[in-house]
Amino acid sequence: MRWSFRLGTVSGIGVYIHATFFILIGWIFLVHWLEGYDTWVALQGVAFILSIFACVLLHEFGHSLMARRFDIKTRDITLLPIGGLARLERMPTQPLQELWVALAGPAVNIVIASLIYTWLVFSATWEPLSELTVTGGSFLERLMLVNIFLVIFNLIPAFPMDGGRVVRAFLASFMDYTTATQIAASLGQGIALVFGFIGFFFNPFLIFIALFVWIGAAQESSMVQMKSALGGIPVKQAMLTNFNVLRATDTLASAVELILSGSQQDFPVMEHGRVVGILTRGDLLVALARQGQETPVSEVMRTDVETVDACDMLESVFPRMHSTESRTMLVLDHGELAGLLTLDNVGEFIMIQSALRSAPVSRIYNPFAADHRQN
Repeated sequence: MRWSFRLGTVSGIGVYIHATFFILIGWIFLVHWLEGYDTWVALQGVAFILSIFACVLLHEFGHSLMARRFDIKTRDITLLPIGGLARLERMPTQPLQELWVALAGPAVNIVIASLIYTWLVFSATWEPLSELTVTGGSFLERLMLVNIFLVIFNLIPAFPMDGGRVVRAFLASFMDYTTATQIAASLGQGIALVFGFIGFFFNPFLIFIALFVWIGAAQESSMVQMKSALGGIPVKQAMLTNFNVLRATDTLASAVELILSGSQQDFPVMEHGRVVGILTRGDLLVALARQGQETPVSEVMRTDVETVDACDMLESVFPRMHSTESRTMLVLDHGELAGLLTLDNVGEFIMIQSALRSAPVSRIYNPFAADHRQN
């Protein structure tokens, strides 16, 4: 994800923090400062927020490590001001597996809350809940309540929360996956409408949650419908076969000419008959502004190229296209570059297929039938 900074790697999973997260930290410090608290109390407020996001990070690792048990890798985990995002290479196809992956995150928060509760009881440091405020009271007790809230919030039966995936997993156990997703998404959007309505009268923040849920449910539904439409279709039927390539020794000026003369956005980079990288439109624009158009392509291209076999099914490739940073995947046929696959091209392919299926069946001219009518 752009504007994200790498914190490190845990259990083979890259952990990132988004730049907007630092805005949240600054805002928390400023709020405490403006309310008259001293620097130490303001820093405690920041520490509390960081502790919450540490719990969110463990929540996402719960999803990731459970997915690993089903041979599903996690590309990375990114911390955002609204929570955490674990990018799985694909979602489980079996309902029971999706159920376990969805519940693993909230289970981590239950464990954290239970451990804190046990410590508070045995250490005799429990305080009455009435004495707690958002910024005051027992640090650990407030953190325990936050983890309980995270469990309840994430189990709301609406995408993109874990509860929406639990509902889909349950429905998919006795109906097809696409229908289960549509029902779960409709349920989520219904909940979003309720949140939005309540938010107008009581808490405007619920309106933000409503928009988040509505958009997440719509995206999940459309993605599954598109994935279903791609079933049984090999990549080679949808790939672009008319494309341009660059050499590693070419300059960025050559790439500019190709972009202006056609519609291709990303360019495979070849060297001695083999693919050595890819030059994306975004990287090209950044390099033009910083280095100029005489810069060699080899200095700007990406070497971590996303490839797919021409005989692979679009249904399995489509989720990978959403999780990769590059807009273009290179299609190989027996190790040789055969085409390009982009989300735009897949979308056009689906629209054409849909139009063809909706078209009336053409009547085939039969000369023998015509002669029979004349007689």
